[in-house]
Amino acid sequence: MSQTQKDRPWLFRTYAGHSTAAASNALFRGNLAKGQTGLSVAFDLPTQTGYDSDHVLAKGEVGKVGVPVSHMGDMRALFDDIPLDQMNTSMTINATAPWLLALYIAVAEEQGADISALQGTVQNDIIKEYLSRGTHICPPEPSLRMITDVAAYTREHLPKWNPMNVCSYHLQEAGATPEEELAFALATATAVLDDLKGKVPSEHFPAMVGRISFFVNAGIRFVTELCKMRAFIELWDEICIDRYGVEEAKYRRFRYGVQVNSLGLTEQQPENNVARILLETLAVTLSKKARARAVQLPAWNEALGLPRPWDQQWSLRMQQILAYETDLLEFDDLFDGNPAIDRKVNELKDGARAELAQIDQMGGAVGAIGYMKARLVESNAARISGIERGDTTVVGVNKWQSSEPSPLTTGEDAIMAADPEAEADQLHRLAQWKSDRDPQVVKNALADLRDAARDGGNIMIPSIACARAGVTTGEWADVIRSVFGLYRAPTGVSSNPSNRTEGLDELRDQVDLVSAALGRRLKFLVGKPGLDGHSNGAEQIAARARDCGMDIDYEGIRLTPEEIVTAARDGEVHVIGLSILSGSHIPLVRDVMTRLNAAGLGHIPVIAGGIIPDEDARELRAMGVTKVYTPKDFELNKIMGDIVTIVDPRSVAAE
Repeated sequence: MSQTQKDRPWLFRTYAGHSTAAASNALFRGNLAKGQTGLSVAFDLPTQTGYDSDHVLAKGEVGKVGVPVSHMGDMRALFDDIPLDQMNTSMTINATAPWLLALYIAVAEEQGADISALQGTVQNDIIKEYLSRGTHICPPEPSLRMITDVAAYTREHLPKWNPMNVCSYHLQEAGATPEEELAFALATATAVLDDLKGKVPSEHFPAMVGRISFFVNAGIRFVTELCKMRAFIELWDEICIDRYGVEEAKYRRFRYGVQVNSLGLTEQQPENNVARILLETLAVTLSKKARARAVQLPAWNEALGLPRPWDQQWSLRMQQILAYETDLLEFDDLFDGNPAIDRKVNELKDGARAELAQIDQMGGAVGAIGYMKARLVESNAARISGIERGDTTVVGVNKWQSSEPSPLTTGEDAIMAADPEAEADQLHRLAQWKSDRDPQVVKNALADLRDAARDGGNIMIPSIACARAGVTTGEWADVIRSVFGLYRAPTGVSSNPSNRTEGLDELRDQVDLVSAALGRRLKFLVGKPGLDGHSNGAEQIAARARDCGMDIDYEGIRLTPEEIVTAARDGEVHVIGLSILSGSHIPLVRDVMTRLNAAGLGHIPVIAGGIIPDEDARELRAMGVTKVYTPKDFELNKIMGDIVTIVDPRSVAAE
């Protein structure tokens, strides 16, 4: 009996990087030895936002959510003993994508690699950064230009490289419905291709369409998510034919990688996350027609803190069992001709087409950034309200909360702690790097970069020269900022109350009473200090407080502690809420509290929210923080009630 022919499995990836380049290199090599078949690099926030590790804004953020790469030496250490011409490397980088790719190319050249053989992807999707992730640097128009500069360069020099990974992952994390995720991602892709048409010869354009890839999210409603992926494939095929006239089917193929949903991972009963992760994986592997090319799974305990190598291994083993122990890869598509699937796919396509038409009327994705951001905030509010009301069941969160103690979360080593010495080590090596290089060579390389940015030349060519010259991430980005300017993205939080005020009457009455006692409207400052761009929680807190009748001061992401204290003083606020999800809550909150006290504002109560371990919460309270909230505090109305009580002058007088 002949053996059944199986399809090749998808690439197995683990999103990894932390502390230092050397520590991340050890993690990469360990994962490759365990059977991982591709690398997926996580960079820290200073690297993502174009700051060196020694910049004031980088304090407390170095090596927290990824690996710090400040120069070619860091990139060299990151891939030490890993032959880049034999790797398929995905780099989750956007605003600084040209720079990180330039460093990667320079290191590959140093290794003696054939540059044309390099395979991998830079995410390079800056539009979703304005909508959901917040690591943008400059305005949308020059950002779009840099995306297509990368694409045009790779066409000529790195033909196997994916120059852009249209990322709908963070759109779903920010609350996007399946229809919005489809439409906003496809609108981004068309904005890029429309700009790229003028940068490559027309005969090569269809092949460039074929180099655009996508990076998506797969949530727990895995049948709907499976249908979403089939809808993506069909809509992309339509766009490639109708909008761009791409005739060859291979260039119209919807190529995508995926990380399954981290938003749905729960701090409560975190062992349940293993089932969630595996079920979500089925959405992007069950349907052969819509199967992912690469999959990376979060670790079960990411809602608690930094996963250990063992936790990441568990996620890798789930993929391997699915691919090699089951018969999943032995069959044709299981869903072709299924009327229920076809119905849902058509429904999603119709909804996405309606959104795309609305975006086109606004001039495309760049012109519709404010509209799309507002839609995401509203959709996320609806999602959270469903969980609060119990209409949406989340096991262990709003139902069946009683639980046996988990042996997986006990003990000192249950969660990996970032190396407290890593930042100091990185700063020492950065100082050494700057002192060892030729300053005139650096100056000349930066001048050429500035000329290219001003004159419209392809940004990649001088960026690679800068990498070889020893330029740092912050120096490269400072040139970009000086030429193109800075940009503060819309928050999506309107000053006008929404129509979701059902169940808020009692809270609104309490806010009115407290405001009367205060002598003016209760004013709440929501601040996001540091470089963390995950603003979903801050937006929802601000929107709910607004709907409860509070006066809201929310200016968005990446405020310095000094700016927050100034806003508190000038706005005469009654309470300050700090949202930090990058793990940098201790140094950033301490800085804010110190500055408040120095400014004579120590009487203003401060609350804090984020992924904050219990011991850190105790330390924050010892600093003077009144309340600490974590993802398990999903009932926003309870938080609103706490705020009212905290600032009520009548309760203070009664104590």
